[in-house]
Amino acid sequence: MAFYHRMGEIPPKRHTQFRQPDGSLYREQVMGTKGFSGIQSILYHHHPPTEITKASLLSASKPQFETQGALRHRHFRTNRLILKGDAIYGRQYMFGNDDILIAVAHPTEAMDFYYRNGDGDELIFVHKGFGKVETMFGTLRYRPGDYIVIPIGTIYRVVPDSGKTKLLIVETNSWITTPKRYRNEQGQLLEHSPYCERDIRLPEQLETFAERGEFEVRTRKGGYLHAHIFAHHPLDVVGWDGYLYPWILNIRDFEPITGRIHMPPPIHQTFEGNQFVICSFCPRLYDYHPDSIPAPYYHSNVDSDEVLYYVKGNFGSRKGIEEGSMTLHPSGIPHGPHPGKVEESIGKKETNELAVMIDTFRPLQVVEHLQSVEDMNYVYSWVLRPDT
Repeated sequence: MAFYHRMGEIPPKRHTQFRQPDGSLYREQVMGTKGFSGIQSILYHHHPPTEITKASLLSASKPQFETQGALRHRHFRTNRLILKGDAIYGRQYMFGNDDILIAVAHPTEAMDFYYRNGDGDELIFVHKGFGKVETMFGTLRYRPGDYIVIPIGTIYRVVPDSGKTKLLIVETNSWITTPKRYRNEQGQLLEHSPYCERDIRLPEQLETFAERGEFEVRTRKGGYLHAHIFAHHPLDVVGWDGYLYPWILNIRDFEPITGRIHMPPPIHQTFEGNQFVICSFCPRLYDYHPDSIPAPYYHSNVDSDEVLYYVKGNFGSRKGIEEGSMTLHPSGIPHGPHPGKVEESIGKKETNELAVMIDTFRPLQVVEHLQSVEDMNYVYSWVLRPDT
């Protein structure tokens, strides 16, 4: 998130001596993007962040994808997946390409290790549940509807509270940031942006652990998962400042843009990355032209695949959808409202739907072995029936 923040203790000037009470130096780490030309933060550690006693290769981490089948619209009911474990190993991957992986998880336990993605940023959307994310930048508490943005290289651990938690997870090979068209040249969100800096939640508390011992950090890099044993606690940061850090936006703080006639999907854009965008469909007033048709028009995904994750409410253009449904509408063929939904929408004043949309500008592949939760008739659900 492109605004300056600081937590804990830092020296008055960067790259200068900063000493611990015993006279030894704190260890400075510059954590940045795009070489040294992107956003960055500077962290101060009790111990060198390079101090590991063992490195090992754990396993391949890329999911296996289906062989090519017929080009078709698809629907998966993720609530029927039997998932457990932690927020890393409990991930069930659904779709992916060279830019992005999309997964769901029902973590039932805290991670007993720390984790970092060395390939790119991660986005965790909290469909259900409460808990915390402990990070090297501090602790963030999460609740339903939160988008948690975790920058590349951030060491973190997810600790869910008791009760059911469900997460939608986007792993990238790039960055996740605010949409460019909603920012000025200094990075500030503009007046017409559907959310602003006041809606952003930052780490609430910087917890510093200086003890030595053996602590495991598992790192995802280049399609593999690696284990690094640190000689000290990895969350040993005493202070930091800069522009790179984890942050949270709740989907209910997204203010929908409306118009007299139906507005195109880009007005719902919430984040962008390399070769993908993420949008939020939130409760909103419908179009107010006297002859408006609130349901979306049929449209062709000329150069993007569309994934919709249905969070809550009745999605106005669909039949047979439930909470936790995920649909994939691939590029190359048109899609749009189900039969009867256009006529049904006329005269309605508002919608209470809540959904997350992910559009990718390179084709997505479907992960193997999801047939048990797939609605195989979805591709034919636009066929006009006598009762529609």
